[in-house]
Amino acid sequence: MPGVPRDLREYLDYLDSIGCLARVDEELSPLLEIPELLRQVMYRRGPAVLFSRVRGHPDWRVAGNIFCSLEAVRGALGVERLEEVGERLLAPLGGPPPEGLLGRIRALRDVAGLASLLPKRVRRGPVLEEEGEPPRRGFTWLPAFKASPGDGGRYLTYPLVIVRHPDTGTVTMSVYRVMVVDERRGVVHWQAHKRGRLAELEARGRGIRRLPAAIAIGGGPAVLLAGAMPVPYPMDKLLFAGLLAGEGVEVVTLGNGVPAPARAEAVLEGYIDLDDLRPEGPFGDHFGYYDKPDRLFPTFVVERVYSRGDPVYYGSVTGKPPLEDSVIGKVAERVFLPLVRMLLPEVVDVNLPEHGVFQGIAIVSIKKAYPGHAKKVMMGLWGLGQMALTKVIVVVDHDVNVHDLGQVLWAVAANVDPQRDVLVVPYTHTDELDPATPTPRYGSKLGIDATRKLPEEYGGKEWPREVEPDPDVLRRVLEVMERYGLADGSTG
Repeated sequence: MPGVPRDLREYLDYLDSIGCLARVDEELSPLLEIPELLRQVMYRRGPAVLFSRVRGHPDWRVAGNIFCSLEAVRGALGVERLEEVGERLLAPLGGPPPEGLLGRIRALRDVAGLASLLPKRVRRGPVLEEEGEPPRRGFTWLPAFKASPGDGGRYLTYPLVIVRHPDTGTVTMSVYRVMVVDERRGVVHWQAHKRGRLAELEARGRGIRRLPAAIAIGGGPAVLLAGAMPVPYPMDKLLFAGLLAGEGVEVVTLGNGVPAPARAEAVLEGYIDLDDLRPEGPFGDHFGYYDKPDRLFPTFVVERVYSRGDPVYYGSVTGKPPLEDSVIGKVAERVFLPLVRMLLPEVVDVNLPEHGVFQGIAIVSIKKAYPGHAKKVMMGLWGLGQMALTKVIVVVDHDVNVHDLGQVLWAVAANVDPQRDVLVVPYTHTDELDPATPTPRYGSKLGIDATRKLPEEYGGKEWPREVEPDPDVLRRVLEVMERYGLADGSTG
């Protein structure tokens, strides 16, 4: 398929073409059955799944696990390395200032390249094919999941919640779970540290009680991934979707002035009622525990619903890792690595392990240059966007492969003196979903310096010399192993 898939249907066709799509024709319910099937398939590292018969929702098909592997995402975005996306953003900022006419022309070309990634406004789009309003169409028309037995209700688990900044017009399009209350109302769970909550606070500060908003269901992989990415505020999320796609995404302007992806499967137009605060949950989240409802969240009110004909609902499921959100987290890790390296040039690589649950654990390798360098990097990362929510940071030397947990554990065992190398930061902000903190959103952080120590860090002594083979002997031995079929661990 030429180019990046523009919508969910093209993306499903792409997944089918590479053997990563299974079709289920048996009628299943969005209440527990479809979510559990998706969960069990993902635990087995299986493919995306498309359900053609959805109990209670004859208008819909359901897709899940569409981000089933990094290989599928790279192919869909047309890149060999996901880091290329971050490099697109930073390219105009790199290098010396342009000199001479040719240099200025090249600089203008780079800026023009970014301009081509801006959202493209269109008057009509596929999502506007059909429309209606409650009670005929609303939240309960959608095949929203009840994903876990103890959930407090049915949820939109991958909705793109879209609001515009009251002053600047910057678009926030983020994935916040929405608990269905009834046909017209759903509770939006945007966390204290996220962009949606910031928009809410700014609206309240200006006396706005109803924030125009939209909820989009489905879209191309670039649009869907942009919704989940920790894009630095105030960068526009629709522009970031263009960065992922390599071209601007098509958007339509709804009657309330909010832009929405033109190729979404459905869009709910309405507003967020900042006076209608409701409890939300419990919900079985990606830590593998049920969240405890501890505060009130605003309500989204549906006024009108647009959709394509024969719409496809996309829902994700959470639980103990590794599930689909682990792949999405890995995509974010790779996409934002160039930005981390720009701000912290000593960083070599980053690993957010899939079992570390996004914000739970980060492993970082650095080119160490001075005493205390590892702790400097920890504090720098804790000041960067969503990395500020990371609970545990382990820093290793540049020659340790952060993606090989065996090497990382060796570095911790061999290089760490707990009294000297373990940093605990008490009484600070934490991930709102972290079940370990007794006070939600408030706890502590842990940093582990697993680098080799410089003399200043080691009582004035030189660090022990590592055992390494004689290079000539190693070369000779490897040649013998190759001849006897031992190089790959076989017996020949």
